[in-house]
Amino acid sequence: MCIGIPMTVLRTRPGFALVRGRGEEREVDTALVGEVRSGDWLLVFIDAARERIDAARAAEVDAVLDMVAAAMAGAPVGDEPGFALPSAMSPEQLAALAGQPVPTSPPISLESPT
Repeated sequence: MCIGIPMTVLRTRPGFALVRGRGEEREVDTALVGEVRSGDWLLVFIDAARERIDAARAAEVDAVLDMVAAAMAGAPVGDEPGFALPSAMSPEQLAALAGQPVPTSPPISLESPT
């Protein structure tokens, strides 16, 4: 399993960026995200940036990673992560998030059954 880590760009050179996140610094390949600048946030898998993210999304991913680390260490995990998890969304919200058509309910008949 591969887990994305949110990291902020410290320095760049063509095709690569020095990034920092979750207590580590490393150089990553930026070919899949294009040109980046100092201060940009990236979601990094192994040694490659796979997605540009904003600071709010980086904080969400960090919070989830903290929850996973706590659970793996046997510590109790709080009920409220501080943001809405996709599993707490309605079917309509999930469809919108995934860029899918919003599901509709069949029309209700006002006629009495015979």
